Amino acid sequence: MSIGDPNNPYGAPQGGQQPGQPGYGYPQQPGQPAAGYPAAPPVQGYGQPLGPAVMPGSVKAARVMLYVLGAFQAIGGLLMIVASAWFAEKIDEAVNSDPSISAEDAETAASIGAGVMVVLGVLALAFACWAVFTAVKFATGRGGVRVSAIVYASIVTLLSVLNLLGANLFALISLVLGILIIVFCANKNGSYWFNRPQY
Repeated sequence: MSIGDPNNPYGAPQGGQQPGQPGYGYPQQPGQPAAGYPAAPPVQGYGQPLGPAVMPGSVKAARVMLYVLGAFQAIGGLLMIVASAWFAEKIDEAVNSDPSISAEDAETAASIGAGVMVVLGVLALAFACWAVFTAVKFATGRGGVRVSAIVYASIVTLLSVLNLLGANLFALISLVLGILIIVFCANKNGSYWFNRPQY
């Protein structure tokens, strides 16, 4: 191949292009479009790290509510476990006051009552751990954390309604918090936060 051969990619440029000018076989100036092509519009974030995403206020509020519900449930669970012995004693006293019930039956009833209290306490502690773990994962979590929060809040809402039917007015607090968690995680801010790109 000779220097003037048009098929030689390593030869001198053809078609009136001066040596040293950008074109085929020569580097372009930084930020300049290739010869004959318009400049592409800049893409935000492409090739550059984006700034940290900020958790929306409603999502932060849902996270705080999860912590609050988890703390109350943990306290309630511990109280149930601690009070199980007292509860068993009260059952034993109530059953022993009836002369038709034997001492063995009274002791069995007290043991069952204490066991039920301990099981309910452990369930309350497990539920509290679910709430706190979900709240902790809000900062880095994805859609699974959002689903976990919504399912948890739905169960809290259902149990609160059942407690309200039993005239437990304290269940009104957990009912309101459960509904707000569902709303805040399911709205567009929740969608933005849990579906955000992570780098």
